[in-house]
Amino acid sequence: MADENQTPVADQTAPEATSTEGAPAEQQRDARGPRGGRGRGGPGGGRGGRDGNRGRRDDRRGNRDEDGGEELIEKLVHINRVSKTVKGGKRFGFAALVVVGDGKGRAGFGHGKAREVPEAISKATAAAKKAMVRVPLKDGRTLHHDGLGHFGAGRVTLRTAPAGTGIIAGGPMRAVFESLGVHDVVTKSVGTSNPYNMIRATFEALKDQTSPRSVAQRRGKKVSDLLGRGGMDKAEAEATADAVTE
Repeated sequence: MADENQTPVADQTAPEATSTEGAPAEQQRDARGPRGGRGRGGPGGGRGGRDGNRGRRDDRRGNRDEDGGEELIEKLVHINRVSKTVKGGKRFGFAALVVVGDGKGRAGFGHGKAREVPEAISKATAAAKKAMVRVPLKDGRTLHHDGLGHFGAGRVTLRTAPAGTGIIAGGPMRAVFESLGVHDVVTKSVGTSNPYNMIRATFEALKDQTSPRSVAQRRGKKVSDLLGRGGMDKAEAEATADAVTE
């Protein structure tokens, strides 16, 4: 009987003990009290947290790449499989020819080689962006005057055309005018059909293109004076000069 009376006394003193073994995890953290150091789940703590500075830095870098890029028209003109003879045999790769333009009078071409096709195209595109040239366009649709281009065995002829003519060109030359932003032009290629020589001959002809505004500045005259000498009356020449200046 004495043992039965002592049992409740032991049960009443049990809650006053400092041990937290067997208690839930939250009670154990409360019993230990606040600790210093780096937290894992806090909003500002942790080295690898998603809400840390590292995640925000990645977001800024992605936005800058998207906003800083310029919209360009890329045309894959030709891709060729090439080989290099080495000690163990032949090493195959790919060569790409790419034309790049903004559709507003700027265009360029580039050549790149790599072991894989996507890498060769990316190299050619980067080279084309660095070699872009500006070509003056008449009314934003055609060339100001006819032109001739020659490179190697390739010879091309470029002629201005009225509205609605379209791009009368084939193969590599069409890619150049589409990326350049020309809508009406008549071309003729005589000689080689090598796309590299055709592209270079086309750009040689485009580099000789001039506008009435640049010719007038070089001669120290007005645009209307130059346009009025070809049988155009003065009023029509002035209207055309205003359109060219704008």
